[in-house]
Amino acid sequence: MSMTTTTAPALLPLPPATARALTALGAAIALAGTFLAWTWTSEFPGDLTVTGYPGGLQVLTLIGAVITLLFVLSGYGVKGLRWLTPGGVNSPVRLSALGVLGTTGFSIGAIAVELGGIVNLEPGAWVSLVGALIATVASLGLPADQELDETIKPTGLDRFLNSLRAPAPGRAKALPSWAEILIIAGAFGVALYVFTYGIDTEYAELFLGFIISVAFGFTALTRAGLISRITTLTTKHRNVTLAAALVAAFCFPFTQQNEEYALIGANILIFATVALGLNVVVGLAGLLDLGYVAFLGVGAYAAALVSGSPLSPVGVQFPFWAAVLTGAAASLIFGVLIGAPTLRLRGDYLAIVTLGFGEIFRLTVNNLNGNSGPDITNGSQGIPSIPDLNLFGFDFGVSHDIAGFTLGRSANYYLLMLVFTAVVVLVFRRSGESRIGRAWVAIREDETAATAMGINAFRLKLLAFALGATLAGLAGTVQAHVSYTVTPEQYQFAGSVPPNSAFLLAAVILGGMGTLSGPLVGAALLYLIPAKLQFMQDYQLFLFGIALILLMRFRPEGLVADRRKQLEFHETGQLDVPPDAPLTATAAGTTKAGA
Repeated sequence: MSMTTTTAPALLPLPPATARALTALGAAIALAGTFLAWTWTSEFPGDLTVTGYPGGLQVLTLIGAVITLLFVLSGYGVKGLRWLTPGGVNSPVRLSALGVLGTTGFSIGAIAVELGGIVNLEPGAWVSLVGALIATVASLGLPADQELDETIKPTGLDRFLNSLRAPAPGRAKALPSWAEILIIAGAFGVALYVFTYGIDTEYAELFLGFIISVAFGFTALTRAGLISRITTLTTKHRNVTLAAALVAAFCFPFTQQNEEYALIGANILIFATVALGLNVVVGLAGLLDLGYVAFLGVGAYAAALVSGSPLSPVGVQFPFWAAVLTGAAASLIFGVLIGAPTLRLRGDYLAIVTLGFGEIFRLTVNNLNGNSGPDITNGSQGIPSIPDLNLFGFDFGVSHDIAGFTLGRSANYYLLMLVFTAVVVLVFRRSGESRIGRAWVAIREDETAATAMGINAFRLKLLAFALGATLAGLAGTVQAHVSYTVTPEQYQFAGSVPPNSAFLLAAVILGGMGTLSGPLVGAALLYLIPAKLQFMQDYQLFLFGIALILLMRFRPEGLVADRRKQLEFHETGQLDVPPDAPLTATAAGTTKAGA
């Protein structure tokens, strides 16, 4: 088996065997502490007073400790666990130990703040904290990432663990297709469970602990190489991956008994669909649009006007399919009308013009109130009392029992929005893989070079602008019925509640520009976090700015990035000119110029 050379020393001068053994010991202590009471009173949510039965934040510490132990055992090469660390055995241990420490430390701090001091802590909390500290400090003694270490002399705990080691394998055998498909299905099942757990958190302390655990856990899995292996499989089986994602999303409302949580899911899909439409404009074509939320508003207002609302000045009621076409067509027309005179601009100038269009739209619908202008949108009052949909006898406004599950109003609209999301995903995928999509990428990378190669840049940019506007209009038609009302304040450039243009653009950048799943992940995070942490609403934009700064510093390519972005934003360690290559005239000229 090939061994990876250690390129950096450990942060602490500990023998690797000792560091690994102490890390396992600390994780075991933190795990044992979760079965003891952490506080004496049930006033802190989650009931952390029970001995022998972890609950609330204790469960997060328990899961983190178990993952840390599994990574440590995988580093020893224990049978059945070698697959956990194909990319490295030490940094995953370090990150998971830090996650246990972060979750436990946050839990203790939350208990102390809410109950009025550390005097309210029981011994179990201190046991878990000490164990997490031991594991974290000891993990700093591990060397840089390497594959299974065969050079460490066995001492103490090593002798026992070495007896459990599997023999060193030869070259890994390729899995059969059915096994790879099962792995993809299992991965999406785990993702659905984690997402459902995050939405179902009943109090802010548990959600914050969940965010800390997921952040460190996902990073540890990435460093371990598991995420890259799953990505390889999903790339190989794209159709299976899309089907598995659709099935997992379809199962979500059947796991919810709370209408509020199902409504969060429906709004996440609306936000994600609009973000994916913006990804056509920004991620594929490279056009910075700061007023994109206006196209969502155009679709929503068009659907509201023909929805049969008693307060609609139009006074007509279209069937839903006609309302959808009306909203999409209105957004398409506005996209062409705005894009035709402005897409000859580039860069910052185009961004300023689109920002102005977003504000013009909001001010216009605010002034069409019968006083400042014709009575079309009811001004700042908007169009309220939008009736629920009724498609083929299925009333979306009432609960339905399906196979023993009760689907409420929010779940009904979630499933409807899931259909629209699937359509938008299909359009984005087919567009990105087509000749037009490749032309968009060429324009994004270098418009001048693309034009020189015969690409009609203006026509293709206008096509991207119109397609993105149409997709936003589709989502707007559903949003109007989900929210019962549309008002101008819903479509601002920046605000405390998404979707707005700033959050939509951030969702694309956070998730990964130009990718299919990136904007969906970014939109889900940016909507879910504010929805669950409403007590931080006054500081939301401040914390949002800090998060973006940290993202640009440590992962500028986004959470889900393609190969091109990874090579663009990170050094690959490859030299432009190999040191042993003959010095050609070009290389010599470059060297002289550099000198």
